[in-house]
Amino acid sequence: MLELLQQSPLIAGGYVFLAALCVGSFLNVVIHRLPLMLEHRWQSEAAEIRNEEAPVQARLNLMVPRSRCPNCAHQITALENLPVISWVALRGRCSSCKAPISPRYPIIELCTALLSLLVFVTLGPTAKMLAALGLTWALVALTMIDFDTQLLPDDITLPLLWAGLLVNLSGTFTSLPSAVLGAMFGYLSLWSVYWLFKLATGREGMGYGDFKLLAALGAWMGWLSIPMILLMSSVVGSIIGVGYLIIRRESAPFAFGPYIAIAGFITLLWGHPLMRWYLGG
Repeated sequence: MLELLQQSPLIAGGYVFLAALCVGSFLNVVIHRLPLMLEHRWQSEAAEIRNEEAPVQARLNLMVPRSRCPNCAHQITALENLPVISWVALRGRCSSCKAPISPRYPIIELCTALLSLLVFVTLGPTAKMLAALGLTWALVALTMIDFDTQLLPDDITLPLLWAGLLVNLSGTFTSLPSAVLGAMFGYLSLWSVYWLFKLATGREGMGYGDFKLLAALGAWMGWLSIPMILLMSSVVGSIIGVGYLIIRRESAPFAFGPYIAIAGFITLLWGHPLMRWYLGG
């Protein structure tokens, strides 16, 4: 596959873009359904702890049931589910009841494709690029889930951490010792901030999902990336927070995970040049 991509970079870029559009469509499903699946799981576990009968719930996973219009329950056909194209062709409305379809869906698909193309252009048709695509797609899903629910599911963050250690067995992004230290430092840095804030104020300043996400990024990019990601996430969070306040005239629910994810993506592609620029070399 890599040989095919290397033979014609322009065609390869087109393949990456189209494939990422399809991945973005699937990520829309993950973003919507995974929090619901977790809620169903928690309800069943809570009922078991209370020695109660588990609530009857419709089968729900990433494949079942088929996608439907939330307004009229019209089952979306394959032609109506083409990334971006179907939304444009339907003029952003359900083919059955004409209820509006949120532009968020094609935006996520298009953003996933553009970010993936950026990864391809930056890293080239290499095994490193393929690994970086997987990380990018996971970060897109985590960003949107955290914006929606202020949750960073273990179902994504923990496999992401182990995947980082796995890809660095051969030093793809950093050495294995650096990856292990990155996972440790990433988790402990925010864990320490969490407990200092809680002891000082009696309140929780962030969730454990933030620790795990930063640990995962440390496993992918090494312990030296942690200070840069923390600094950059604070800057990005401040800019987006102020922008949201100006546009909407209200503060957004605080979710630190998306800013960690954005900073992690930037560090993934341009961490070394940024570090050299910062150090003046």
